[in-house]
Amino acid sequence: MEDHKIVQRNIALQREWYGEPLGDRVRRLVVAFDVSQAFLAEVLGISAPMLSQVMSGRRAKIGNPVVLARMIMLERKILVPGVAAGHRDAMQQALEDVRDSRPTVGRDSIPVGAVADDHSVFAALREIAEDEDLNEAAKRLDEDFPALADLLRRAGKQAP
Repeated sequence: MEDHKIVQRNIALQREWYGEPLGDRVRRLVVAFDVSQAFLAEVLGISAPMLSQVMSGRRAKIGNPVVLARMIMLERKILVPGVAAGHRDAMQQALEDVRDSRPTVGRDSIPVGAVADDHSVFAALREIAEDEDLNEAAKRLDEDFPALADLLRRAGKQAP
């Protein structure tokens, strides 16, 4: 199979398995935490070349479930108020927490960190913003961060 067809197939598999291409998810983390791809690879516990291959679609999956658990943990840490506000110390602490974590991955669950469920996330968001503000933020984030925009929009619709 030609290289570009392999990449297309792998990206399609990533959409199926992870909800979107891993390159998109990783790039959001690089931007949100203002770190290099190589540093993010270290935090996740994967080699920089392997992360690059997964991001580009040359590889379809993250083979180590602990690395995937750390990525999910870090995605959830974006919602921590200090991280969301861009405070450098909060961002650094979140990165250290994830890097130092030793998640155990069982058949029934993959740990995702401090946020227990959507209700908790919605409650935390409503503590810092009104429904109208959440919806306005969702509009601004729609193009570049659709998953985060959707979360904000759903939080804005929830009754307190």
